[in-house]
Amino acid sequence: MRRTPRPDHSPDAPPRPGNLPHELNRFVGRAAELAALQGALETGRLVTVTGVGGVGKSRFAAHAAALTPQDLRPDGVWRVELAAVRREELVEYALAETLGLTDHTTRPPRQVLVDHLAERSLVLVLDGFEQLVDACASLVRDLLRAAPGLRVVAVGRRPLALDGERLFPLAPLTAEDAAELFTERAAALLPDFALDDGNRGVVLEVCKRLDCLPLAMELAAGRLRALSPAQLVERLDDRFRLLTGGGRDALPRHQTLRTTIGWSHELCTPQERLLWARLSAFSGSFDLEAAEYICSGDGLHADDVLDVLHELLDQSVVTREESASGVRYWMLDTVRAYGAEWLDGLGDTERMRRRHRDWYMGLATWCELDWFSPRQCEVAARTDAELPNLRAALEFCLTEPGETHLGQYLAGTLWFFWAGCGRLAEGRHWLDRSVELDTPGAESADTASRDSRLKALWVLGYVAILQGDAVPALAALQECRDAAEDSGDMTALAYAVHRTGCLALVTDDMPRAEHLLRDSLARYREIGELNSNVLMGQVELAMTLAFQGELAQAVALCDEVRQVCEDHGERWTRAYALYVLAYARWTQDDAAAARLLLEECLIIGHEFHDLLGTVLAMELLALVTAVEGDADEAAVLQGAAARIWPSVGLPLFGSAYYNEPHEVCEARAREALGDVRFEELARVGERLGHDEAVARALRGGARKAAVTVVRPARAVSPEKREPAASPTANGGETTG
Repeated sequence: MRRTPRPDHSPDAPPRPGNLPHELNRFVGRAAELAALQGALETGRLVTVTGVGGVGKSRFAAHAAALTPQDLRPDGVWRVELAAVRREELVEYALAETLGLTDHTTRPPRQVLVDHLAERSLVLVLDGFEQLVDACASLVRDLLRAAPGLRVVAVGRRPLALDGERLFPLAPLTAEDAAELFTERAAALLPDFALDDGNRGVVLEVCKRLDCLPLAMELAAGRLRALSPAQLVERLDDRFRLLTGGGRDALPRHQTLRTTIGWSHELCTPQERLLWARLSAFSGSFDLEAAEYICSGDGLHADDVLDVLHELLDQSVVTREESASGVRYWMLDTVRAYGAEWLDGLGDTERMRRRHRDWYMGLATWCELDWFSPRQCEVAARTDAELPNLRAALEFCLTEPGETHLGQYLAGTLWFFWAGCGRLAEGRHWLDRSVELDTPGAESADTASRDSRLKALWVLGYVAILQGDAVPALAALQECRDAAEDSGDMTALAYAVHRTGCLALVTDDMPRAEHLLRDSLARYREIGELNSNVLMGQVELAMTLAFQGELAQAVALCDEVRQVCEDHGERWTRAYALYVLAYARWTQDDAAAARLLLEECLIIGHEFHDLLGTVLAMELLALVTAVEGDADEAAVLQGAAARIWPSVGLPLFGSAYYNEPHEVCEARAREALGDVRFEELARVGERLGHDEAVARALRGGARKAAVTVVRPARAVSPEKREPAASPTANGGETTG
């Protein structure tokens, strides 16, 4: 199944609502059906396109949705591909991913979707839901009830069975349209091919034998490299006799489709059939290196995989696409399912799933190491592209007896993706599952299993902290710390101490945060650990010092982090160091320098889909804008930040320290504008989309260059501020 690309989040890119890819070839026929579906969408809000596999439901629904009048979809057309999703609880995550939503909180993902769609008008194309019909029906029902501007085109082989649903059974093409499709696809391979009086009868016979199914036309046209239309007809006769296409009670068109794919399969060489079967182990798209490792051996040498894959491309069994992470390949779900049946027949399914799991375990390990390098952006894009396969590997580990520790290792190893690329909610899902599947000490005799659990625990604690979920965070970190001390695992202990210090920081216990963070950094030095986590600990220590008025120490620490990041090409942690430096510059009355630092911080956070880094930078930019004399724009930016915070967690962590710039900004803007005007402008900011808000904040710098800087009065001095109540106070953490 082709994977939907994430929306373009570049701040300089013009807004382009929706994610429908550009069509690579012309849509043929179905003029009457297109008009009918558009009419159904104008009068109803849920239309389900049904039909046999291969009838062209996906392409038809997307094409029709793209033709919907603009006034019905000002927020775009979004296609959600679900064929690679196998668990019901991941449906909401798949939809959120498609919409480009990032949510750091513990809110249920369905509530996140409801809040996002409630005030938007768009068309959602929900494709390939058959294996998840109950979960999809429940989700669609709730979304339609909460979002009056939402229209849904569901695409599958059965209805959702919801009130208000309009069924749209899609029939095969007419004979003339099928012949036109066959001719156009054939001409793409053989430029001289055309439909004429000499071959028209034979082409129409091919269409008739294949029931005019678009998939069948595509597959048959791909065979014209080797066969004439007349030979196609002859071989179809042979294949109909050889392949019955299922049981006696199967629908004729199901038999025809199976025969069509089976006929294409029969024409493959033994190596091509073998690779086809083994490629079915992938979920979503894949790259060449993965195919060479997973699919080679036992009859197919790794050096031959590329050539065999090329043959499958020529036969339209596999499709090639360009992506942000390079060239990738994918198969239609129907074609993949046929290969999976053959793989089962060969008795090789479990071995392929294990090889698939092993490859993606290795990929995750490499990506974790390479995250601390100049290739950080490439790692983010690669991991994003491989998410369906990583999910499949995690699912295998967490459902296969004796594999739980590997699932814990994989979920923990992906910390950089969960925390650094805006995937906290999904990361929390996998980490919670992996930790809950076994009990502390259950595998104590196995060092690798113990280490995997400890890693999952400190990553779970980290993710929960960023979500603002202090109690589970503290529980996971305390278990990790206790077990690490008992086993002598100095690495896990350092991480547990570090993240406990991070929890103290966001809950305003600055003396404790400083103590724990200094302790963890000493432990990291002792074991020779240097990576993004270690540098983030240094940034967090700098933040505690800045909040306590020790600006010189804070700046020195962040300047050091900045230099190490430049040396290693690290950008994600660098952004947080820039935030602390900007905070220090604001405190020192240098708003111009603070703006430059914050703009770079905002660009990096937005590029990595890191909502926490993005909204922190936007909050401080609002203050800088107010200091520069533009209270109107400061109010707009505060409104935009207010819209983002619910997707991050408790605004400004509920921290008096983090909240101070917000309070100073709001007080200054309200004084200049008055309460009514301030609220009006804040609502303007709240209506901005995420990309629009970031673009507006970045454009603000150009307008402020000539503005005189005026320093506002401080709201509360760090020395006199009372820290908020903290879960770590009163003995919540037993040692340190």
